[in-house]
Amino acid sequence: MHDLSHLRSPLSTVSRLIGTVIAVQANFYQVRLDQPLKDHHNALISHLLCTRRTRLKKIGQTVMVGDRVIIEEPDYQDARGAIAQVLPRKTELSRPPVANAEQILLVFALDEPLLEPWQLSRFLIKAESTAIPFLLCLNKADLLTSTQQKTWQERLEKWGYNPLLISVMTSQGLKALKDSLKGKITILAGPSGVGKSSLINTLIPQVEQRVNQVSGKLQKGRHTTRHVELFELPEGGLLADTPGFNQPHLDCSPTQLINYFPEAKQQLEKGNCQFSNCFHRGEPNCVVDENWERYEHYLTFLEEAIAREEASQQMADQESSVKLKIKESGQEYYEPKLETKKYRRTSRRQKHQNLQELYENQSLEILEEFEDDLDF
Repeated sequence: MHDLSHLRSPLSTVSRLIGTVIAVQANFYQVRLDQPLKDHHNALISHLLCTRRTRLKKIGQTVMVGDRVIIEEPDYQDARGAIAQVLPRKTELSRPPVANAEQILLVFALDEPLLEPWQLSRFLIKAESTAIPFLLCLNKADLLTSTQQKTWQERLEKWGYNPLLISVMTSQGLKALKDSLKGKITILAGPSGVGKSSLINTLIPQVEQRVNQVSGKLQKGRHTTRHVELFELPEGGLLADTPGFNQPHLDCSPTQLINYFPEAKQQLEKGNCQFSNCFHRGEPNCVVDENWERYEHYLTFLEEAIAREEASQQMADQESSVKLKIKESGQEYYEPKLETKKYRRTSRRQKHQNLQELYENQSLEILEEFEDDLDF
C-alpha cells in the first residue's frame, strides 16, 4: 500500500471543533472557534458560518446566541461547518434569546432623554427577575452638574444600587466599565436613545454601529439593532447587543415581585409577615412598611402582575372546557368540548353525508365570494 500521508492537509484530521455562537440569522449561525486554525494557505480561520444538523431540529434543540457548540466536518475553504451538538447551558434567557450570559449591563441616560424613575424601575425589576448579576450604568453624565450627579447617585443607593456614571463623550467612567466587562458574556440592555450604540462603538472601535438621532418631541431614540449579536471586546469577553424595547415585559408572579425590590427585600429579611401569601400592601402585621420611595411603583406593578395571573388562569380554564375550531375561511372560534365516551362513533354513511355537505358549503362560499368580487 502506498503511503499518501504526505498529501494530507494538516487540517484533515480535525473533524470536531468547539466554539461559541456569536450571531443567529435565519437558519445560519456564526460561530467563533475557541482555537483558531490555519487553512491550506496558512490563513487564520477564527469563525465559521454554520448550519444546524437535522437531528437537532428533530429533537427540538434550539441554537441560541451564546451557546457553546460542537462543529463537525468543517469546510475551511469556504469557512463553513455544521453544528452537531449544543453543550449544556449555564444560563438561558428567552427575551432576549441569549445563552450562558454572565451579567447584564443595564444602560440608561441621565438626560436627553431625561431619566424617568418609573421606567428605570421596570427595567431593574426585569433584570432582578433573571437572577443574573447586573451592572446599572448611567450614560451622558456630562450633561449634568456634579451636584446633580451626586443627587442621582445617592437616590439610587437608597434603592439598593450602586450605579456607574459614565460619559461616552468625555470618557468618564469608561475604564471602570471595561474592567467590569473583561472576560465575561454581557447582555447590553436599556431603552432606546440612551447611547447604547455609541457605547458599543467606543468599547469596540472596529464595530460600526448605526447611531440614530433621538427623535424630537418624544425624546426617544429609534433603535437600530435587528437581531441579537455578540461583539468581541478588545480586553476579552463578549458583549451582546439586544433589540431595544421601551417597556420590558414583567412576567413574575405577584408573590415574587417584592423580592425584586432590594430596599423591600431588606425589610423582609428582618422577619416574617403574619400571612404567608401577604402582598405587602397594608395587611395586618406585614413587615414591609410604606416608607420607601418606590412603594408606589411596587403597588402599580403588583396590580399588573395580579391582573396578568388572573387572565392566564381564565385562559387556562377556558382552554380546558372548550376547543379551538377553524372555519374554512380561516376564522377561529371556540366550542365546548364533548366527552367522547358519551357519543357513538360516526358511521361511514354519516361521514359521507358530512363530507358532501362540506363540499357543497365550500362551493357555495366560493360562488358568493365570486359574485361579491363582480359587484363594484
